[in-house]
Amino acid sequence: MTPISDHPVLLVTGGGRGIGAATARLAAQRGYAVAVNYAHNASAAEQLVADIRADGGQAIALQADIADEAQVLRLFAAVDIQLGPLQALVNNAGVVAPPARVEAMDLARLQRMFNINVIGCFLCAREAVRRMGTRQGERNFGAGYGRGGAIVNVSSAASRLGSPDQYVDYAAAKGAIDSMTLGLAKEVALDGIRVNAVRPGLIETDIHASGGLPDRVRDLSSSVPLQRGGSALEVAHAILWLLSAEASYTTAALLDVSGGR
Repeated sequence: MTPISDHPVLLVTGGGRGIGAATARLAAQRGYAVAVNYAHNASAAEQLVADIRADGGQAIALQADIADEAQVLRLFAAVDIQLGPLQALVNNAGVVAPPARVEAMDLARLQRMFNINVIGCFLCAREAVRRMGTRQGERNFGAGYGRGGAIVNVSSAASRLGSPDQYVDYAAAKGAIDSMTLGLAKEVALDGIRVNAVRPGLIETDIHASGGLPDRVRDLSSSVPLQRGGSALEVAHAILWLLSAEASYTTAALLDVSGGR
């Protein structure tokens, strides 16, 4: 199949809902051809792609569980074939679990938390670097690759707050993403790749309901200096800035989008 895009290519993991969906939509409006990755909710991802196309943008939906290496390889190969050389990655896919103290967390919960939120992020970053790196991309994948690019990891304000009595495992996973962002940014700077992270605070998305606390943003908004939760679009604007040429001298940054919390 001949790639359909002559626009910069962006992959958004976990792109069917919340921050990922807002990022995909905004990126398409700004001229990216967007690959919207999803794990389970095909209908949401396909509707988002339909909406982007109806607005004149380019997008495709691609299923993959990023905690599975074989599926990650399949995902990136599909982007290669259907859109062309990758220039940007937003590592957004992530999960939470119901509130629990550490002494109540079982192995299955911890493995799921770190497999998706940390290992999956590493696997996707690895495949992006292999394609974008100016010292290896063209050698590995052919003409059009190896032109540099940008990666934005979606961390969380939880990485510095710790989330006691609720999500210490989630906070620890996002702490790993912060460290990975700093180290990888320094590792691939000479490959023409910038790596940054956004750390959203209390954002109005359905991830809270998936963790058993659908009213969490409302309940905690008084603890935010700005006295409200944020929107997925507000985070998406920060992500698109970090991807853009306007942030050309920004790498290894951890950008809080948290209302001051």
